[in-house]
Amino acid sequence: MIEIVKIALLGVIGVLLAGWFKGSRPEYTLYVGIGAAVLIFSYAVRCLYSLMAKILELQQYMEGGEGYLGTLLKIVGITYICEFSAGICKDAGFAAVAGQIEVLGKLTVMFAGLPILLAVLEQIQSFL
Repeated sequence: MIEIVKIALLGVIGVLLAGWFKGSRPEYTLYVGIGAAVLIFSYAVRCLYSLMAKILELQQYMEGGEGYLGTLLKIVGITYICEFSAGICKDAGFAAVAGQIEVLGKLTVMFAGLPILLAVLEQIQSFL
């Protein structure tokens, strides 16, 4: 819990620092924002390693569902990367590029989830 507070404070300090530079040195505002975002993202990546350990532990209890877990992790990764990239593009003033990244992310998630949808439909048909 304390780690979340630290990360939230890092974000708030980054925003305040960027706001402080906005009046005198507007070009530094983007750099401070990207720096804070990269620091927070690197912390999130470190947290993913502990999450991966728990998921691998969970995978031991699943029979035949290893592919589903891998797909779920891919979808989560795609979502984080697209959200992070789109946020940086929006902060830089490129909302159109950010929108395109978000659309691409949604399409990629939909494409990655199709095998799971097909497996569910096959299961439903086998019950009928």
